[in-house]
Amino acid sequence: MGDSNQHLAHMSAIEAVAGIRAGAFTSEAMVRSCLDRCEAVEETVQAWTFLDPDYALEQARKADAAHASAIDLGPLHGVPVGLKDIIDTKDMPTEYGTVLRAGRRPKEDATVVSLLRQAGAVIMGKTVSTELAAYHPGKTRNPHDPERTPGGSSSGSTAAVAAGMVPLSVGTQTNGSVIRPAAYCGVYGLKPTHAAISRRGVLRQSQFLDHVGVFARCVEDLALLAEPLMAYDAGDADMRPQAARNIVAVASQDPPATPIVAFVKTPVWDEASEDTKAAFAELASLLGDSCDEVDLPPPFENVVQWHRTVMFADIAKNYATFYDNGRDQLSDNLRAMIEEGQGVLAVDYNQAIEWREVLNSGLAEVFRRYDAVLTPAAPSEAPLGLDSTGNPIFSTLWTFCGTPAVTLPLLRGAAGLPMGVQLVAARGDEGRLLRTARWLVQTVENA
Repeated sequence: MGDSNQHLAHMSAIEAVAGIRAGAFTSEAMVRSCLDRCEAVEETVQAWTFLDPDYALEQARKADAAHASAIDLGPLHGVPVGLKDIIDTKDMPTEYGTVLRAGRRPKEDATVVSLLRQAGAVIMGKTVSTELAAYHPGKTRNPHDPERTPGGSSSGSTAAVAAGMVPLSVGTQTNGSVIRPAAYCGVYGLKPTHAAISRRGVLRQSQFLDHVGVFARCVEDLALLAEPLMAYDAGDADMRPQAARNIVAVASQDPPATPIVAFVKTPVWDEASEDTKAAFAELASLLGDSCDEVDLPPPFENVVQWHRTVMFADIAKNYATFYDNGRDQLSDNLRAMIEEGQGVLAVDYNQAIEWREVLNSGLAEVFRRYDAVLTPAAPSEAPLGLDSTGNPIFSTLWTFCGTPAVTLPLLRGAAGLPMGVQLVAARGDEGRLLRTARWLVQTVENA
């Protein structure tokens, strides 16, 4: 492969779409540039579990042929996208990050994959997931320092974007698996409202907690990727019919008034490193009158345990086949999670679930007064070591409540590595959340 279009791999998706539509370059050139980048850094980063260059280029040529015939393939026309390897693809393996499903070939695409194809995207390949999207690490390394974790469980999806191998990718979050790795790898990550994007054809860990999320290199690209994926699918029991979402339009607007954010330390503030605490104190000071510190009421102190109750019980139910037929091939920590989940009482499970609406009623009061909640995306920059994916605890509350959250790579930790700033909004308010995120990025960059 040549290197005449090296710069294309580092373009934003919005720039790539515009360039392809204007005829400045082709989808094939864009994909070749990304493949060149993969060839250069994949040995170190190890983000992919399946990558077929010939097939990626074949899709790109079809996109270019459609463009030449004046056929519009949609908002992601010709742009390559990476997919977490727990999302079914009929033309690529989907192995769930476990030897128990090695060589698995789904018969049909997940809904999110069908929507990507309808939007004109090139499905670049499958990115590494941790074992069954839980806590046991895969092979992926942090692009900023290969001795540090990239986070999980969407390890490969995040690292591929951070390393310049693909401009966009799709992952999932059941605890902190979008927000945390995006923070560690220094990219933008969006976990939309619970069930805003269909989970049909995605490995089920917990119907109550599973979210599909997206990764990119700027706020505008998050909106570009998320909007076509937020289409109603009756195959996801938690989705509800709704009007088309104009996330791109809202996110690209300037706020009608200067946003005001609520700095919420949450009950897990003691988990934050000292440099995280210092960085957020500086950020709050920079924002001045646009930032108020807000405390959450006492029931929020129980969220981590409620989340654990629901997540572990659901894993025990949904992973019963893996446990019954292959427990010796599961990691020790996943076996322990399943066995703890097997002991959860129905009364505790149901009480935990019932608290979500109570908590969201409390959050509604915050969101009536503030444009978003400001809080850390992770306790620290990516920790050293590859035997853990880091601590997801700053995502747990927002995952449990199903509220949309975005992480922005605005800060640096003590070792000079990225540190994420998390913004959270009311359920269904992704457009306003991303609009506020753009404002925050511009405010920090202009300071």
